[in-house]
Amino acid sequence: MQEYDVIIIGAGASGLMCAAQAARRGRRVVVLDHGNQAARKVRVSGGGRCNFTNAQLSSHHYLSHNPHFVKSALSRYSQWDFLSLIDEHKISWHEREHGQYFCDGSAIQVVDMLMEECRRFAAKVQLSTTIQTLKRNEDGSFWLQTSRGTYRCCSLVVATGGLSIPILGATPLGYRIAEQFGISIKPPAAGLVPLTLQPPDKQQLAPLSGIAVEATVQAGGASFRENVLFTHRGLSGPAILQISNYWQPGKAIIIDWLPAISLDAVIGEAKEQQPRQQVKTVLTHLLPNRVVTALLPAEILNVQLAQVSKKQSDWLVRQLHHWQVVPSGTEGYRTAEVTCGGVDCDEISSKTMESKTVPGLYFTGEVLDVTGWLGGYNLQWAWSSGWCTGQFV
Repeated sequence: MQEYDVIIIGAGASGLMCAAQAARRGRRVVVLDHGNQAARKVRVSGGGRCNFTNAQLSSHHYLSHNPHFVKSALSRYSQWDFLSLIDEHKISWHEREHGQYFCDGSAIQVVDMLMEECRRFAAKVQLSTTIQTLKRNEDGSFWLQTSRGTYRCCSLVVATGGLSIPILGATPLGYRIAEQFGISIKPPAAGLVPLTLQPPDKQQLAPLSGIAVEATVQAGGASFRENVLFTHRGLSGPAILQISNYWQPGKAIIIDWLPAISLDAVIGEAKEQQPRQQVKTVLTHLLPNRVVTALLPAEILNVQLAQVSKKQSDWLVRQLHHWQVVPSGTEGYRTAEVTCGGVDCDEISSKTMESKTVPGLYFTGEVLDVTGWLGGYNLQWAWSSGWCTGQFV
């Protein structure tokens, strides 16, 4: 029997942050993970550069059935606190659009920093360890049977993440543990994920694969203006990933392909100045030629401006400013950056991350029903929730 004060299941961003903080307080800590590498999702985040936080952090950037849940943790351990840790470890960084902070070098620098923090305070990280059985003893302690022996602790932290990117080791273990102890789960779903299209729409847009266009995308009461990327399966790019968290199956998304332009005004002006010019000529100054020909029929593109009726003009405006498509679904967890849903935050203390009904049982990071926007918000939630958990376990 190996005895610790704190056992953390999951050596991801939140679990490692929690481990370092708990060990800093003098707690005997071990992190158990079934993978052979720590923080595998951090290693590939931000295209390998790790978009580790965002300057524009607020609770508005998170989705949860309990929208107030994130406020406490984010205020007690902010983006500036994590940036101070990055600076302390002399990791150089830069800011990109929308307040995103990236490493100048590699995401592995952030993983090395987390592991160094664990070593610094003597938190043990044990990899290639599978949890086989877990139970709570009568005295309130927890007993774990693993592939590497038996463990016992008084505080158990579930930092197992969600279901996204299973190739990196994602499993539903965290949800199963919650359910074992009677804690409810908000149904999980793939988040920050490309959308797939119905066969007719897919065929229509197939020639556009690889083209990106800045556009405004709307669904579920949310709106994002960033790039939309056409793929051989459907639609991707930052705007689509963002809206995927708000889109509901069976509903349409609305795309404004010309968010910075009034097409009505452009057509009106061109009609006066060059009435013999074709519609296609005007539009290909505003959008890539292939996009124009895929979205609009040839019979209107080849019409001279002088012959465009008010009805046709209105239809063009609707088609390019309010283009609608009903996705067939998403690409699923295989390519999803995060998991929406998870452990019900109503049943967890927003201050300590401890279960309200099972003393000594904590949940932190992505396993909770908290999903951030694209742009470093999900990693910041991992840091903030892990840090807060580490103060109390």
